[in-house]
Amino acid sequence: MKFGIDHLLADPELRKPLEGRRVALLAHPASVTEDLTHSLDALIAAGVNVTAAFGPQHGIKGDKQDNMVETEDATDPIYGIPVFSLYGEVRRPTGQSMHTFDVVLIDLQDLGCRIYTFITTLLYMLEAAAESGKAVWVLDRPNPAGRPVEGLTLRQGWESFVGAGPMPMRHGMTMGELGYWFVDHFNLDVDYRVIEMEGWRPDDASGFGWPLDERIWINPSPNAANLNMARAYAGTVMLEGATLSEGRGTTRPLEIFGAPGINARAVLAKMERLAPDWLAGCTLREIWFQPTFHKHVGELCHGVHIHAEGAGYDHKAFKPWRLQALAFKAIRKLYPDYSIWRGTDFKYEYTNDMLAIDVINGGPALREWVDDAGAEPGDLDAMAHADEEAWRVERAPHLLY
Repeated sequence: MKFGIDHLLADPELRKPLEGRRVALLAHPASVTEDLTHSLDALIAAGVNVTAAFGPQHGIKGDKQDNMVETEDATDPIYGIPVFSLYGEVRRPTGQSMHTFDVVLIDLQDLGCRIYTFITTLLYMLEAAAESGKAVWVLDRPNPAGRPVEGLTLRQGWESFVGAGPMPMRHGMTMGELGYWFVDHFNLDVDYRVIEMEGWRPDDASGFGWPLDERIWINPSPNAANLNMARAYAGTVMLEGATLSEGRGTTRPLEIFGAPGINARAVLAKMERLAPDWLAGCTLREIWFQPTFHKHVGELCHGVHIHAEGAGYDHKAFKPWRLQALAFKAIRKLYPDYSIWRGTDFKYEYTNDMLAIDVINGGPALREWVDDAGAEPGDLDAMAHADEEAWRVERAPHLLY
């Protein structure tokens, strides 16, 4: 198969509209061609007049390892072009940076989760392009989590840098498709185009979104180390709003959860009793780990490793958002006084006086369900099911594959 960047490079007719125009590239370390050449190098080698570059969270080189660490503007040392950070002094492109190009090519590998900031950066670039009369092309890439939809829809008033618009946690769209939805939903008057992939089949085993036998996985952000993480992320990302460790400071971040002072075996048993269907499609393995940095640094944690891979993986049955919600519920029932949630003193993605778990979920409903002793799994399931069905209908006109 061909990703958008490879399709563009292979077809001179696709590149013709770029002739005589100044071109910018918004990219990160996973923005590579099928032979692993970075898109910036490949485009310039193909004769495209690249006059500027942009980097999202973690930077165009991915040098910022930790979460919520800003990147500075710079000058590319090889090509001498300006490289503007969209995760530094600004999150939205400025007028100064928008004057450096006529067309921006966006080549970002996404993870298929609303909270992953690259999709918000896509929206902000579309809005800036609409205001300044610039064109936006998305060089499309796979959604490694595939087509499944899961989670509550972000509620009005809860928009943030990890919540670009009213979609569920697991949206099941590619970046190119999301761009069409943004243009439609926000009524943007922008020259928008998608260079589509060739041969992407998101329902095919065993990748179910990621072409395992054809493309090498490269981290789109430092802690997105493999396909298992991408599949689990729509659930494990909620741990960023909790006191439990999500595995930062280990070699398997955002695939595991745990903490000192909890009994992971008891948590797994309670989850099985509460909602066994929510554990389907994966293998859950009891583990011990000791983070070398971040939450619970140096402390021995008892926890769980989520394996959405191997013989135990069922793509249609796996529900990472429900699974992680259920883990919170089991801990709350086993340890009623356990301080699960990080407080408002923790500034999550530049929000103020908000609980990070609510910012992540686009509203307080999930936290309230966890903390309500009388709330049952069926209550959350009913809320989420309604949102998921509505989203499937809303996204349908914008699907390209």
